[in-house]
Amino acid sequence: MTRFVERHPAWALIVIIAVAVALWLIFAVWPPGLEEAIGRKRVFLNALFNGITLGGLYFLVASGFTLIFGLMRNVNLAHGSLYLFGGYVGYAISASTGSWILSFIVAFILTALVGVLLQVLVFRRMEGQDLRQTMVTIGLSIVFADLMLWACGGDFYQIQTPNWLIGPIELPLITAVKSSGEPVYLRYPLVRLVIFLASVIIGIAMWLALNRTRIGMIIRAGVDDRDILAATGVRIQVVFVLVFALGAGLAGIAGVVGGTFQSLSPGEDIRFLLASLVVVIVGGMGSIPGAALGALIIGLAEQLGSVYIPTYAIVVTFLIMVLVLALRPQGLLARR
Repeated sequence: MTRFVERHPAWALIVIIAVAVALWLIFAVWPPGLEEAIGRKRVFLNALFNGITLGGLYFLVASGFTLIFGLMRNVNLAHGSLYLFGGYVGYAISASTGSWILSFIVAFILTALVGVLLQVLVFRRMEGQDLRQTMVTIGLSIVFADLMLWACGGDFYQIQTPNWLIGPIELPLITAVKSSGEPVYLRYPLVRLVIFLASVIIGIAMWLALNRTRIGMIIRAGVDDRDILAATGVRIQVVFVLVFALGAGLAGIAGVVGGTFQSLSPGEDIRFLLASLVVVIVGGMGSIPGAALGALIIGLAEQLGSVYIPTYAIVVTFLIMVLVLALRPQGLLARR
């Protein structure tokens, strides 16, 4: 942080001012003139929290994608299909057993197994052939989409939220003040906050595993020079299969999350594949903190844009990606 301030004092000042303004908008009581200009504070805070929690969902999808694409250099454009498959599996388990937690476990296991099959049968035979991987996984995503459409139909599905997570929770954020002087506090769905907290815990655990453990050292070494690592006796293909399984399993978990506070339907696979690509480009390939930052930026841009500039909300997302590519092509927090 000190190095960034020394090298880019102007940008550091802009960041400090932006953070100060954001904190004031969140915690201060808005004057009437501000509400007349940009709308009610409750709408702003809901859009803000929706963007943060959507960023948590995007992170779960993109973290698996950045493991497979950013670290292992495998171009898996069927990653969105893994998300939708995990969501459908989670819905089936939740509807048949009534257990929300079990749906996460089964979705992770089955999606991870699909990931293992993809790595062994497809990517291992095309290592280093990016164009072939791209074309084959595009074809696979079309096949998977048609199979899921045949099996599940074109209906919308939503996974039932467990009773202990139903309902809003009151947050210590004032949205308005009544004429009597009594403050009105923000009420926000508990399930979204719990899911976001879980995504933060998963992100921290992944970062620690990749940067503070022996298995993480082996993975990073295998990406940089797999021949030397294999010469030391490490079974590099087994390691890569496990990493691919983890990345696919995270997509399956994200599918259950998305099915809980959004919905599952045909076409969601393409949407979340594009979101993963944008997040990885913005954050930086192979970087877990970069995936988290990119997911947060894109989630906030989508939700705040849909509230304040709904016509151009999708344009904002891709404008951010274009600016990052122009100013910092390696991503904001690219892995060195």
